[in-house]
Amino acid sequence: MELVRIDTQRAYAEIRDRITSLDLAPGVQVNEQQLAEDMDLGLSPVREALKLLAHENLIVITPRHGLYVADVNIPDLQQLSEMRLTLEALSARLAAERATPDDLAVLDALRREQVERSGADNRGLLDLDHRFHKAIAGAARNKYLAAALERLFGLSQRLWYLALPRLEGLPSAVGKHLDLVEAIRGGDADRAEETMREHVEQFYAQVQAILADRALEDAQVR
Repeated sequence: MELVRIDTQRAYAEIRDRITSLDLAPGVQVNEQQLAEDMDLGLSPVREALKLLAHENLIVITPRHGLYVADVNIPDLQQLSEMRLTLEALSARLAAERATPDDLAVLDALRREQVERSGADNRGLLDLDHRFHKAIAGAARNKYLAAALERLFGLSQRLWYLALPRLEGLPSAVGKHLDLVEAIRGGDADRAEETMREHVEQFYAQVQAILADRALEDAQVR
């Protein structure tokens, strides 16, 4: 039984990563057998993992046409940004009130890694941004908030990857992290909350503009 649970967790993590990184593109049909063979797993853990992903709105299960990767669109981005703006701001506020020296050491280490990262490596910078936000959520000491933010990240990530080839200014966007760390270090909850809100809002606005341009170009091609 324990092995089945471990296999389900592995299948869930791998399939989720393929979806969020667009290796499994939005709208594509999912072949359970092929996934199981690719991951060297049985069908049962793969099916259980797909049910979990359907609950997260990353997989669509239809009675007649099988399984599909959920589509993405700009209204989705708008709704996700509303949620993340509120929850990320709360996370930063709580982190400023509750962060320990160990939490601050982790945030400082991530900041140093960001400074050393090439400005052209947008995918790497996005990964670092995720780790940074996850560290702040950990410092907030609220497991339900952290879980909600992680789920929202998975849903948002596909939209970010769609915009990635045209995404500019990521190095300056993660530069906001320095202000966040200092606000959290100083216990300034108001400043941490406002800085996080600005950071998330600016990034989503840029992604939304890129996706709107893509949609317009696709419509013109048709």
